[in-house]
Amino acid sequence: MKKILVSTALLAGVLSYAGGFRVSLQGVRQLAMAHTSAHTEDASVAFFNPAGMSFIPSKLSIVAGGFGASNRVTFQNLNTLQSTETNNPVGTPIYAAIAYKPIENLSVGFSFATPFGSTIEYPYDWEGREMVQMLELKSFYFQPMVSVKMAPWLSFGASYIYASGKVNWDKAVTQFGGEVNLKSEDASGHGFGFGFYFKPDDKFEASVAYRSPVDMKAENATATFRFPSQSVYGLLGLGTDGVDNFNATLPLVDEYTIGMTYKVTPKWLVSADFNYHGWERYSKLTIDFAKAPAGNQADPTVLVAPKNFRNSKTFRLGTQYAFSNMIYGRLGGYYDESPYTDENFIPETPSFNTFVLTGGLGFKLKKFGVDVAGGYTFPQSRSVNNSYLGFNGQAKAQAFYFGLGLSYNAL
Repeated sequence: MKKILVSTALLAGVLSYAGGFRVSLQGVRQLAMAHTSAHTEDASVAFFNPAGMSFIPSKLSIVAGGFGASNRVTFQNLNTLQSTETNNPVGTPIYAAIAYKPIENLSVGFSFATPFGSTIEYPYDWEGREMVQMLELKSFYFQPMVSVKMAPWLSFGASYIYASGKVNWDKAVTQFGGEVNLKSEDASGHGFGFGFYFKPDDKFEASVAYRSPVDMKAENATATFRFPSQSVYGLLGLGTDGVDNFNATLPLVDEYTIGMTYKVTPKWLVSADFNYHGWERYSKLTIDFAKAPAGNQADPTVLVAPKNFRNSKTFRLGTQYAFSNMIYGRLGGYYDESPYTDENFIPETPSFNTFVLTGGLGFKLKKFGVDVAGGYTFPQSRSVNNSYLGFNGQAKAQAFYFGLGLSYNAL
């Protein structure tokens, strides 16, 4: 019985460690326009579609930026009416990119971004403490890339992805009155991306891109158990320091994107995107402990966690108006589907069907550009009914983003 309880406590952590949810904050100008992708004004297009580098109107382009992301999640048990609210710190996703044309029809570039991550903190004594008390999850994508202009209106680009990840996770093991910390500083994986970019005239451009899944492999990661009684360590086959190791393969999902931009007038353009996310590959996750009998298989150190995620979609619509050659105003809105049902809700990476409104301003000073943007979300509350974890109630959320980006386009 004790072994089963320990297993339940640990598997929830594995779910979040798999990569959490996609963070759509890879360009400040893009965010202001609902995070649409078919824009080739500078090197920020590199993350969205490497083929877009061929249409950047300069030989050298450099961009960098960062965001503040604040969110709050409230869970209420409808039987006891007790409510719990998270106390999350402000997240700070960042990005940078460079694109260079050594010859007319060839561009090379590099993109750095943080497309997956999560930071959430509940009260340590809340009712879901066996699933999560605190979680910090970070991922970093390093992408060298190349683009070839195949015709004056068409280009193809491809990139290699090296991904690095970190996790720091606290959760309770209540049957022994203790806690466990799951930590890895050097999970890593590999992937690729490619795409086509079309620009048949000055009014219309289109982007078709694919970014592959990445299996983040954590080897010899550390699980540290803390119990008030020394006898528990022996019961779990651990030393008095409570330290064990584990291996896991943690998937980050792939993404298909189709984007278009149409210039209605010389000053006004409209953009739209459709994203398809391959969350279905999270049907289950496996974690293999070195010593602790915290599993649920024939080998008691192997834990297999059902996840039952589903593929999801995002619809985006944004616009930009040039008040002058120096000042630009931007607005947008998008709808983002949750990748799981109410029956599979997990509090460590809570997700909601969400409407988001965005806006921002851009300023151009010769070769330099400064962009600011913000977004406010309207998540739909959901009835939580996860019978596997015994977690039921109602969940709500609020979130907003703000960002500052800089760009430099050399002639």
